[in-house]
Amino acid sequence: MEKKTAVVSKDANVEKKPSPIGGVFASIVIPLALVACVLIYMFVFGNPANFEGNDPNNHPLPGNYLGIVYKGGWVVPLLLTLNLLVFIFAIERALTISKAKGTKSVAQFVRTISTKLKQRDINGAIAACDVQKGSVANVVKAGLLKYKEMQNEPELLKAEKVAAIQKEIEESTSLELPMLEKNLVIISTIASISTLVGLIGTVLGMIKAFSALATSGAPDSVALANGISEALINTALGITGSTIAIIAYNYFTSKIDELTYGIDEAGFSMVSTFTAEHETPATRPHTV
Repeated sequence: MEKKTAVVSKDANVEKKPSPIGGVFASIVIPLALVACVLIYMFVFGNPANFEGNDPNNHPLPGNYLGIVYKGGWVVPLLLTLNLLVFIFAIERALTISKAKGTKSVAQFVRTISTKLKQRDINGAIAACDVQKGSVANVVKAGLLKYKEMQNEPELLKAEKVAAIQKEIEESTSLELPMLEKNLVIISTIASISTLVGLIGTVLGMIKAFSALATSGAPDSVALANGISEALINTALGITGSTIAIIAYNYFTSKIDELTYGIDEAGFSMVSTFTAEHETPATRPHTV
């Protein structure tokens, strides 16, 4: 009889559902956030009521932080946009990763799958995936379905069956992980450029401050104060945006790693159980 070669389905027994939140979401949110921050800068922070004599060219009223931020200059809307985008994409990633995790904790789900596999209850493990839902459950279910298929495949060697199960898990993971990592590149980019944009505002502010000192006679105190305010405000906003972005990026990366680890654990349990279940008496060590 001709030996049959294991073929792994490209569909991975998992429906590849395009995420409604992706590139289109980013292309819409980024310009909208920029427009919103420009309008906030002009009409909220730049409201004449925030300044002495109702004139934005004058000093802000004592204790009026809106007017103080307005003195940061035209770089402020850019920095506000970066800060706003961090919060938007952090919320979006949190919702996506929470949905991918499923209804229960990943560790508890993996323990359930391992227990079902030890009991040789494949149908029960598949049912647990249906209850759990999410990306991790989708990948594990794909592996379990392939496991069940390989149990009823008499023409393949055990090593080929194990390879087929592993391949199925890998391909299912490759379908799910991009959805989890999407938009993280935006957060990491903001973490890198926020400080640099703030530094641009800082340099521009210091240029204005030294220009005020360079005038003949008495220095222009208003221009000097505005220049220093612009430098410090841009520095603060840039550092704030970068700090929040770094924290968010590291947090979501660790969560994705946790999901990946759960998939690896479940995959290892499947392979180990399948290998033990199909170990023939001839391959078992003999005892005297």
